[in-house]
This record gives sequence, C-alpha cells and structure tokens, in this order.
Amino acid sequence: MNDATVIFLSHGGGPMPLLGDPSHQAMVATLNTIAKQMVKPSAILVISAHWEADPVMVTSSAAPDLIYDYGGFPSAAYDIRYPCKGEPALAAHVLTALHNHGIEAKENVNRGYDHGLFVPLKIMYPEADIPCVQLSLSSSLDASFHLLLGKALRQIQWNDLLVVGSGFSFHNMQAFFAPSQQMKLHNQAFESWLGSTLCTQDMSEQVREQNLAHWQQVPGARACHPREEHLLPLHVCYGLAGRACDQDYSVEILGYQASMFVWFGKNIESFSNLE
Repeated sequence: MNDATVIFLSHGGGPMPLLGDPSHQAMVATLNTIAKQMVKPSAILVISAHWEADPVMVTSSAAPDLIYDYGGFPSAAYDIRYPCKGEPALAAHVLTALHNHGIEAKENVNRGYDHGLFVPLKIMYPEADIPCVQLSLSSSLDASFHLLLGKALRQIQWNDLLVVGSGFSFHNMQAFFAPSQQMKLHNQAFESWLGSTLCTQDMSEQVREQNLAHWQQVPGARACHPREEHLLPLHVCYGLAGRACDQDYSVEILGYQASMFVWFGKNIESFSNLE
C-alpha cells in the first residue's frame, strides 16, 4: 500500500449533517478538520455500514448514481447531489487484492453510492472531484472476517489513496429517540474501551486484534450496537492499518459520544508484513 491514509468516521444520522442539524455540528467540524490535515487524495475507497452483500461487492461504475437510503426527511434530503466519478481501475485493484487473499468478491456495475459515502464526503470534499469506489461489508457480519478483509486491502498499490470506514461507534436507534442515563453510561464505557483499544501504543497487535474480534464481550457493547454493521467498518480499517491509530477524535452526535480514528499513510504496513 503506497501512502494511504485510513479513517474510521462516525457519519451521523442519515442526511442530518447536511441539513444543518445542531446535534451534528461537532461532527461536521471534526470532518472538516480531518480533511484539512491531509494531502488531497487521488481516489477514495469507502467501506460503508449501509451495504451488506454475500459475497462482498465493489462498485465498478465510472459514474454511479446516489442512493437515498433513508426516509422521513424534508425534501432537501432528496435533492442532495454528490456527482463524483467512479474509478473502475481502483475497483479492479480491490477485487484483485481480495481474490489474492482468498476472499470471494464481485464487481457491481449498477449500484450507486449510499449515504455512508456521500454524506461525509460532501462535508470533507464538497467539490466532488475525487473518484470514489465503495466496498460492501459481508452479510455474515463476522468481526474476524472484516479484520481479514482489511488485511487483504494492504495489497492495493495506489498512490495517495484514502480509505474511509464509514460507520458509527455508537448505533442504537431506539436510544437516539428515547435516551436514558443507563444507555449513556453504556455509551461512555464502550467509547472508553474503543479509545483504549485503538490508541494504546504499547498494546501488542495480537491483543488489539483479539479485542476487536471479541468486541461483543465488552460490558454494554450490545447495548451500543444491537446490530454490528455500523461498527464493522472500523474492523476493516484496523485490519488494513495493523497498528494503533495516529489520532482520535471524540464528538457528541445526537446526544451520544462517538469516535473517529485516523491512521496516516506514512506508517501503513506493507503487504509483505501481512500475516
């Protein structure tokens, strides 16, 4: 992997970050800060919580449409545009990397970009002038598989690539609409565990990986993630980076604490170190 930066971000509630919602102001400010820290990427690979497939799939269209995969919002939410191009050559590199690591994967020339891609990228890169490719999660939702998926992506050779895991470190829909003190305690405890796991420099990678593989054993973890699809993009990011993050951010979104983690490209491990 040449010069890739890897980011796990919490992308908020549907289109709300783009509609001026006050509970997303900290998230929007943080994404802007992260974007300003980096050299503009040549292409972006996004692993979104909003696409599950078996086998995993990769968008390969040169000009994907947008998928407004949310409901019940004002009409402005369906007028959002993000006309970035696709990058079929990058999609081919992704497929080759996965196949070389024994992972079944297919291209999908028809699927558009879901809001896990266009919402955060419209904040970070509003010009929509960077080509993008989207990679699905596996519908198995198996944590160890997604760690392996990230490791396989280390084989990609693409200069100035940005890899984005677009999820949400806290994702309990019922809690967003009916907050409780007990849920806030679960939230705080799980976020603290995530930060310790991803940021502790002297933790061995074997221990870090095992922690993430067995995340559901952490007290309160299932309260924070009744279904794990919004956490698994983080597993792909860590699998790719293979080390503690360089920078982390804690923001409040919809009344709950949420995290973002960044690994800068100069320290990404080479594929030759892939176990």
